[in-house]
Amino acid sequence: MAFARNKLLIAAVAVVALLLPLLLQRHYVDVMVFAGLYGIAGLGVALLLGQCGIVSLGQAFFYGIGAYSSAYLCVTLGLSPIFGIVVGAALSALIAFIIGWPILRLTGFFLALATLAIGMIGGILFYEWDWLTGGTLGIGGIPTLSLFGFELNTPQRYYYFVWAIFLVAIWLSHNLVTGRAGLAMRAMRDAPPAAEALAVDMHALKTKIFVLCAVLGSLAGSLFAHYATYVSVQSFTVERSIIFLLIPVIAGAASVWGTIIGALFVALAPELLSGLGDAHQVLFGLALVLVVTLLPEGIVGLPKLVMKRFGA
Repeated sequence: MAFARNKLLIAAVAVVALLLPLLLQRHYVDVMVFAGLYGIAGLGVALLLGQCGIVSLGQAFFYGIGAYSSAYLCVTLGLSPIFGIVVGAALSALIAFIIGWPILRLTGFFLALATLAIGMIGGILFYEWDWLTGGTLGIGGIPTLSLFGFELNTPQRYYYFVWAIFLVAIWLSHNLVTGRAGLAMRAMRDAPPAAEALAVDMHALKTKIFVLCAVLGSLAGSLFAHYATYVSVQSFTVERSIIFLLIPVIAGAASVWGTIIGALFVALAPELLSGLGDAHQVLFGLALVLVVTLLPEGIVGLPKLVMKRFGA
């Protein structure tokens, strides 16, 4: 019976998700697109935090690399958007490996500060290298994406495209964390001496997940660039990295599928609260504090918490 209810619930959610862009106003479709983009970048942070116990505050750097790779290669050099996305992902993976190999020997707050430094340095480079990034003026005229001649030139089309990629990324990540690699990551997170005794190469595993996180961030950045058709340094600050980190923290870092809830929260909550005027930022911050304080396992842990309280 419970299995049948779950299938019915999943089917209902799928129908609602498919109909949303047809029912919502243009502005809210834009918000849902950005929720999907943030979710893709936040998924990488979730893998690091929830499975490896690593706090990353540098995801906006790789988000920016993807965006600027697509912008520069398409606008300045006139190359294919797909080529720009691939180059951005490859460049992010290479930089993540070069940076990650030494800094991932750190642990705890020192590692978090190192990733914060990456984000800050990245923001400075994006600003100073105006010959490449356009600086504060940015780069405009970025072409929209097309698939087999089908132009993704409306928010509704891009909504389906971005969320399809997001869901595929979540499914692949779920397979990763439920397999042997996921078991090794959780052992490394919860009992490093035991993982080392079982011949888990913790440093290599951390580096691989860090590279995967960077690739997801770069992919989200490239998709953002082709949707907004304009990029500037204001989109790749440390504040953006904090938003990406909030996604797994709010949803529940251990849940890969919970990334959907976290992405919707960080995208929709400020928008819904904005109607309350200048106080909306305070209210959003208060909502974050309440979620973190009252729901230690994130929003995905709410049903279990209710059942526990009800049972008690």
